Amino acid sequence: MSFVGKIIAPVFARVAYAVLKLVGWKRGTVLANAKHVAGAVPSDVGSSVATPDYDTLLKNLTRHASELLFRFGTFKKLPHDFTAYPCRVDGWDFALDEAAIPVLEKMRSGGIFLTAHYGNYEAMGPWLCRLEIPLVASYIPVKPKWLNNILERKIRAVNGLSYSVDARTPRDFIRILNEGKLFCLLSDQDSRIPSALSGTFLGRTVNVNPLPDFLLKHRPQTPVFICWMEERGAFPEDASLKSASSKKVRVLHAIEVGSAQSEIASSTDSCVVNSQFNKWLEERIRENPNLWYSFTHRRFYSQSPEIYNK
Repeated sequence: MSFVGKIIAPVFARVAYAVLKLVGWKRGTVLANAKHVAGAVPSDVGSSVATPDYDTLLKNLTRHASELLFRFGTFKKLPHDFTAYPCRVDGWDFALDEAAIPVLEKMRSGGIFLTAHYGNYEAMGPWLCRLEIPLVASYIPVKPKWLNNILERKIRAVNGLSYSVDARTPRDFIRILNEGKLFCLLSDQDSRIPSALSGTFLGRTVNVNPLPDFLLKHRPQTPVFICWMEERGAFPEDASLKSASSKKVRVLHAIEVGSAQSEIASSTDSCVVNSQFNKWLEERIRENPNLWYSFTHRRFYSQSPEIYNK
């Protein structure tokens, strides 16, 4: 399957890209988001806000989708031992950021793990599980049901055990933390629930998910982590990397959110964790806006619905 996947994956990526570009999939949303943040008054995000190129973003997205469909098994073969890295598996090179190793060690004891739709974010799930981190990832079930079953049993599962969970109530989330699991939450989308918090992202006011701060208020000693995967090397569709090495290395990064617990306890700002998360994500977007796939989502809808009607 590995050999077949190597052949099929790039072909699928090219065909999918051509089809999606032809029909203009999410083009209007991407351009609306880009125009909205480009017009933001410069703030602590920097002198200018990085905006995506639709074609490049689509190429990256279809490439990662093809890896998910045809080469995802590679991530389920990665070594458990931190000392085994860097390594090569199925022709791909993998490494751990040295600064991330003590953080990953701590993640083995559970906590809250925040990440975004940035790069091949799905690939971190099996990788973290292979590193013996007790991951539990919160996902909204997709339709139809048979597709959701495939995602849970085949994609989001390692060694026959699914790390996906459809947690719905505060009691569910607290139970996961009490069990010493690492609770994962994709925290970069527009929150449209009544309890959503207000925050700032890419110079614009946004609604943010209240769950991380809610959990910390009830479990204030819970550590909070941010984790992401970086692909180092020259990909043809990314002009900014043409001068880099042609060798592709997938590097896992992890950081612990600094002093979040004490700030939550003492600050009047009810969105401390989300504020720190948004600053981290802004840095990633400045590095490469074409890897943040929430540009295809209506991220600013709750605060600025009119931008999607133009």
